[in-house]
Amino acid sequence: MSTEVQGSPRKLPLAKLGIAALVLVVIGVLALRGLDWIALKNQFIGLVRGAWPRVFFLAMLLLPAVGLPMSAFTLTAGEAFAPQMTMGGVIAVALVVVAINLALSYWVVRYMFRPLLMKLLKRYGYQVPQVTPQNALNVALVVRCTPGPPYPLQNIVLGVAEVPFRLYMIVSWLVLLPWVVGAIVLGQGLFSGNFAAVLTGVSVLVAATIAVQWLRKKYFARAG
Repeated sequence: MSTEVQGSPRKLPLAKLGIAALVLVVIGVLALRGLDWIALKNQFIGLVRGAWPRVFFLAMLLLPAVGLPMSAFTLTAGEAFAPQMTMGGVIAVALVVVAINLALSYWVVRYMFRPLLMKLLKRYGYQVPQVTPQNALNVALVVRCTPGPPYPLQNIVLGVAEVPFRLYMIVSWLVLLPWVVGAIVLGQGLFSGNFAAVLTGVSVLVAATIAVQWLRKKYFARAG
């Protein structure tokens, strides 16, 4: 069985495009009406910072497992908490939180909801990889490096496929590491207006994209 996460043919995401267009229109109208973006940004960061690091990182631990984008946390963490935790501290805590989230997602999927999730994946046309000791590494890399499937779905597929836990953790964490670091640095640069930080964050994300695509092409043919 193929190790690719397969589903029905992709269609043009009209709903997402419509939402994006609506957001752009709203932003344009607000800009024309003289909205104070700096004040709005400061209010937003103030709200995030007021949640305290413990609450913020607990939410970052739990909510991505149910579909909230991890980027909602990584893009705001640096600007919100670097003044009290340092940038290195924010990145270190975020990487630990991601590791715990990965472990939690795996154990919930594999040992609590695997039969139900297996039925749902098959119902919606997704093909679950068959994992053997020989192809486990290739399967983990292909699934984690495939563009399109969101982070929670990748966790579900790898857990349902019963990729060995240690391999799942190592591959997943290492693949996600540059994305987490790059997004935190980029977000801090965007919110603070620091062009050097923006450039650094974008560079890390571009390098991660190139590396992930190289890995996927290298291991896809072997994952059978």
